[in-house]
Order: sequence, then C-alpha cells, then structure tokens
Amino acid sequence: MIEVGVVKLGLDSVSNSYVVILQEKGGNRLLPIWIGQPEAESIVMEMNKVKPPRPLTHDLCKRLITGLGATLRRIQITRVEENTYYAELQLQLGSDLVQIDARPSDSIAIALRFGAPIFAPEALLTEVREEDAAESEDDTDEGPSFTVEGPPMRESRDLSAEQLKAYLEKMRPEDFGKFRL
Repeated sequence: MIEVGVVKLGLDSVSNSYVVILQEKGGNRLLPIWIGQPEAESIVMEMNKVKPPRPLTHDLCKRLITGLGATLRRIQITRVEENTYYAELQLQLGSDLVQIDARPSDSIAIALRFGAPIFAPEALLTEVREEDAAESEDDTDEGPSFTVEGPPMRESRDLSAEQLKAYLEKMRPEDFGKFRL
C-alpha cells in the first residue's frame, strides 16, 4: 500500500461526474476516483474548512467514531472491480483493530475530517505520462495537467450549501486538468 493524498477535485466533462484525484506522497502517480456530488461537496467543504450550520453525514460519522471511543487509524482504497472502487476504514477500538467496508468517497471525506492517512494499492496508481504533460502545456500556459496544488477555491468559511453547490457547478474541467486512465 502506498500513502496518497487528495490533490484535486474536479468535474469530468465526459461523464459529467465529479472526480477526486489522489496522488502518491512524494511521487507523481495518481488515482482518479469518480464520486457523487454530495461526497464532492463534503470533501471540498472540509478542504476549505467550511463549517455547515448542522453536521453533514461525514461529520456525524466522525462524531460517532469518537463518541464510541475509537480512532480512525487510516483508510485504504482496497481494489477496483468492474469500474467500482472499494475501500475500508481502519478503526482502533481499545486493543482491537476494526475494519469497516465503505465507499472510497465517504472514506476520503471522513479521513479528511480526522487528518487520517489514505492508502491505495500500488497497482491502482497511474503514471502521468510525459506526453500528457507536454500536451497539456501546449493547450494552456498553465503547465502540466496534474499539479500538486488543488483547484482554486474560495477562502470564505461561511458559504451556504446553495453557494457551495453553485460554486462547484461553475467550475470548469480545464481548471483541474485532463482526466484519463
């Protein structure tokens, strides 16, 4: 397993789906995972430290985990089968290690709330090919398609759910690079 981090969140114009891009720590390999809008909103809210007036589902999960006396040690993207990714939460409850099956999008949103590490199998990571980077540089003056810095996000910490949704919907795919496997 290789430790990865969230580096981007964008909209795939081909499928009109949100994509979270994980990048290996200290490396260039990537793992794009297509996710739903509610999970994308939850992830971007946590990345920007936007606190909703009421807890979201992933905030509730964090409260449940800590309320039960457990800690989130890590999450793992475990495999992909028929274009569906699988993940698990690894909770420490006293001396027991409890593994809970979960969707990667939910796992990532929860891991961000805990500051927990995210891991993925090396076989799922994709190399960024030189021609992809060169092609991107030809398309724009902004450099390679995948960069370490994330998407341009608002600094405001008091966005309403409607404002956040409108912000996400206005984001352009080219703001995040090309999504290819």
